[in-house]
Amino acid sequence: MRRAIILTAIISTFLLSAQWVSAAPLAEEYLASGKLSDGVTALQAQLKKAPDDDQARFGLGVVQFFHSFEHLGGSLYKYGLRTEGAFGGMPPEIRKILPQNPKPETISYADVRQMLQTWINDLNSAEKTLSAVKDPKVMLPLHVAKIKIDLTGTGKPIDAAYLMGNMNTPRGQEVVNNFVIGFDRGDADWLAGYCNFLAAWGEIMLAVDGEEMFNCTAHLFFEKVDTPYPFLLEGPRNFNDVMRLNRPLISDILAFIHLWRFEMKEPARMKAALAHLEDMQLHAKSMWKYYLAETDDKNEWIPNPKQTGVMQIKVTQEMLDTWLAVLDETGLVLQGKKLIPFWRGKPGKQGVNLRRVFTEPRIIDPFLWVQGTAAAPYLEEGPITDFASPEMLGRINGTFGGGPNFFSMAFWFN
Repeated sequence: MRRAIILTAIISTFLLSAQWVSAAPLAEEYLASGKLSDGVTALQAQLKKAPDDDQARFGLGVVQFFHSFEHLGGSLYKYGLRTEGAFGGMPPEIRKILPQNPKPETISYADVRQMLQTWINDLNSAEKTLSAVKDPKVMLPLHVAKIKIDLTGTGKPIDAAYLMGNMNTPRGQEVVNNFVIGFDRGDADWLAGYCNFLAAWGEIMLAVDGEEMFNCTAHLFFEKVDTPYPFLLEGPRNFNDVMRLNRPLISDILAFIHLWRFEMKEPARMKAALAHLEDMQLHAKSMWKYYLAETDDKNEWIPNPKQTGVMQIKVTQEMLDTWLAVLDETGLVLQGKKLIPFWRGKPGKQGVNLRRVFTEPRIIDPFLWVQGTAAAPYLEEGPITDFASPEMLGRINGTFGGGPNFFSMAFWFN
């Protein structure tokens, strides 16, 4: 009798798993084939026919997110990103993903800015799509190891299983075929938050004027560069030559460090970056509202304290409470309601209003920020963020087990 019950349970589990895997969403067809552009078209057409199909909408957002990296990677390959020297000592898997274009086009500073703008536009499109997902019960099960991305624009997509290594064995193929993540409504917020995070950095890079740095050092990163200093392209540029005390190369690296002082080119973009960071924080709060409402336990990407999750990492209530406190404190800092402690002068007297760094942008000079003088225009008296308190730091360390562990979890949690 007992064996019959166990056998029935195993068969039921198998059937449920088979049903879960067979219900492949439309997005997976294009993610697994690496035809992301076709996927965008097909999913947009599906939404025109069925505007309430939130699974298609969620799938479209995922495809758009990965497609943004295809556009970026294709542009970097087109202009001859110098991966051969930088990744020459890497494993073959990495070198295959990031090959160097043998016939690159010449890149200009305007090309770099357009590349970044296209990436921001793509991320904004994905975020807009994901933010429109409303159904709290939406599910998007995906075989993530089968997702293929063409990072060079050469029509040769690489799937995630390739990076995992040893996936061509029978056991490896079994892992690939069975590794499904059941993305749900909270995960739509999770990915939208990452779109905002990446777009914020893109806006910051376009806010500043990096033309001088490009003219003086872009030859370190690209094979053919439109620069007023063509002699920079004539010498050896392999980073391995640093160990051989190659003086021109060492001087180029020093110039790169020296030029980290940026005038504002488009200061309004700093406000756009702040808006992205604020949206990221809102998505990070929203996703946990949906995670905590879940009662199932189906291949969860990020589980609530009552679930397991595909990563087999237990999320405790203490971890969740601490993380939500971190998100609340981050929101207060972004709003300018709490200040970052100033690292010069008498402690506890004044702090930096981070919000004003974005709303009242000035020259960005990392070295003067470290010294403290660049922070002077943003100094105020007011409540200092709890991130500076021994209690909050002790709570974070006690919950997550130290700084490195906390940042790993933060990367996962978004």
